[in-house]
Amino acid sequence: MTIAYLPTPADPPYEPWAGEPEVLAEAAAAGRRAAAWIRSLPAPPAPRPVGTWIAGALPGAVEAATASLDPAQCDRMGPDGLIIDGTAGVDAGTASTLAIVPCVLSDADWLTPDEHLRLLAVASVVTGIARLLADDPGTAILHGQVARMCATLDHATRPDTPGLAPEFEHAL
Repeated sequence: MTIAYLPTPADPPYEPWAGEPEVLAEAAAAGRRAAAWIRSLPAPPAPRPVGTWIAGALPGAVEAATASLDPAQCDRMGPDGLIIDGTAGVDAGTASTLAIVPCVLSDADWLTPDEHLRLLAVASVVTGIARLLADDPGTAILHGQVARMCATLDHATRPDTPGLAPEFEHAL
């Protein structure tokens, strides 16, 4: 008996969801605002690797993740019938940078507990937006889940004092 395998059907072309460009633009803008807030945090009293990481790699990862969101890279079934976890456009290095935030903050003892908590929120929300888009992009976009996550991101990165940073005046 001869078994002939049928060709794997090509994936249908991706069609953007209604309002997708606006939602992705808002996520990228919220990420830029969050990165600006992270960069505005106080530096350690003496140079430390974690201080350099918080001032450079972390805000870079937040910006990269929110700017690269792609609902077309969602969870899907592979040709072998196995589920392939989507990344929503966030590369593994960026995801790894966001994932280590809880581990790194214990070394950032010059930051206040409030700043620690807000940094945890930023990493969690950015990771959450990508996971929402990877799991179910239609629901995340059409039902406002991404927009609510962006509002949470803006709240977590709000300035402590009005007028503290001009780039945040719109959020007050």
